[in-house]
Amino acid sequence: MGIPLLQAARIGAYVLRQHLVGRKRYPLVLMLEPLFRCNLACAGCGKIDYPDEILNQRLSYDECMEAIDECGAPVVSVAGGEPLLHREMPQIVKGFLARKKFVILCTNALLLAKKIDDFQPHPSFTWSIHLDGNQAMHDKSVCQGGVYDKAVEAIRLAKSKGFRVSINCTLFNDADPAAVAAFFDDMKTLGLDGITVSPGYAYERAPDQQHFLNRTKTKELFRGVLARGRGGRKWPFSQSIMFLNFLAGNEAYHCTPWGNPTRTVFGWQKPCYLLGEGYAKTFRELMEDTEWDKYGVGNYEKCADCMVHSGFEASAVKDMMRHPVKAAAIALRGVRTDGPMAKDIPIDRQRPAEFVFSRHVEHKLAEIRTAESGSKPAVPAE
Repeated sequence: MGIPLLQAARIGAYVLRQHLVGRKRYPLVLMLEPLFRCNLACAGCGKIDYPDEILNQRLSYDECMEAIDECGAPVVSVAGGEPLLHREMPQIVKGFLARKKFVILCTNALLLAKKIDDFQPHPSFTWSIHLDGNQAMHDKSVCQGGVYDKAVEAIRLAKSKGFRVSINCTLFNDADPAAVAAFFDDMKTLGLDGITVSPGYAYERAPDQQHFLNRTKTKELFRGVLARGRGGRKWPFSQSIMFLNFLAGNEAYHCTPWGNPTRTVFGWQKPCYLLGEGYAKTFRELMEDTEWDKYGVGNYEKCADCMVHSGFEASAVKDMMRHPVKAAAIALRGVRTDGPMAKDIPIDRQRPAEFVFSRHVEHKLAEIRTAESGSKPAVPAE
């Protein structure tokens, strides 16, 4: 697996402490989006479709430090937008490392060669480079030619300078298991320190809504991929074996969205990384005021097909802590890729979707314009 021993030990100790004190909900990874601005326009994302007034917003260094101090998660995953467009990003990374956090800096790598000397290798710092498959798959995913080649060049450059480097790979419903497995083989030859893989995110604002995976297709795809890699043991996945087991349909987890809380320029995102149905001003407000039971597979229509790491990795880690012998056995033999799948969570009683994601945009625009004019805020109608 692609998880360093030190990281596994420290995170394991953190999770164990939460269990010993009986804490039901706790963060595992802070998902930090300090800006939405990006230098790509991927059809499966849609974040750059925000108005310029919002795309020009940035979380400051102090706000980023407040976010990790508030939630206390042992890991910070910095995404966006494109984080390397943020002028304070080198200082932000140093600030997290000074707090003894594991830092994953996600990037499309287009600016990495220009910016890399602003950062220093550190055992707790990892570049996570976005690659959604081989050249044809990735360039199609990001809607621009030549991006795959630049990303591979950036991986080689970062490795030559002594950095830890992983890739994050999102698979959509047109992914071919054999092609994905061959891509992982190619990536392994680059000396990667980890691979993070996930089914396509169903972002509400994404222009392309046709290529997201449903749960059945997700399980079939990952069984097909993992079967070509000794049940996942062939490649250095930087995810728990139980999450991979879940992707292959051998577990039916309820999601734990509080495990990966998201802080953006809007605030703390309710309820999770993928659904923006309100924002809290503080982490405490997020944890205490979010109606968690209204969300998740079986509870809410928007969640019905989700199997994304931001919702289920923490569920898998929790299962691994409760059943260490089972997890060890799967790690030794690999993920099962044939036979019956676990009975899934029924969705016949889920509540219908509410399309409310534009409300927070209106509120943020009003806030920005009020700050610029110095006038009394005009709060948009609910």
